[in-house]
Amino acid sequence: MTTARDIMTATPDVVAGTTTAVEVAKKLASGNYGALPVCDGDELLGMITDRDLVVRVLAEDMDPTTTTVRDLIGGAVVTIGADDSVEDAMRTMAEHQVRRLPVLDGGRMVGIVSQADIALSGNDKAVGDTVQAISR
Repeated sequence: MTTARDIMTATPDVVAGTTTAVEVAKKLASGNYGALPVCDGDELLGMITDRDLVVRVLAEDMDPTTTTVRDLIGGAVVTIGADDSVEDAMRTMAEHQVRRLPVLDGGRMVGIVSQADIALSGNDKAVGDTVQAISR
């Protein structure tokens, strides 16, 4: 069985909760990322997306130089266990319509599985079904 650990990107770029919106926007742009995990050490606090910056910071007229990522994240984060199957990852992505899943091992973030990682993992039909479900 292929697991999340087998296909994940280990040690992905992350941001701290104290990172400002403008700093995270620059990091998203420079890395060509759509989202980044927000961590305190190995503890996952949440995910921050480019959409969060537009919808929350810009649309609500917040100051991007003083608004921190911690101010923007909220709610439960959708994750996958390191030893969960790729099929479980695809099912989770489809169910929650997310393109990236932080990978946890014993509560510690050890990597991230992206839609691209799933696409490269194999079964073209299952991957196509997952991408379609995520994109609804």
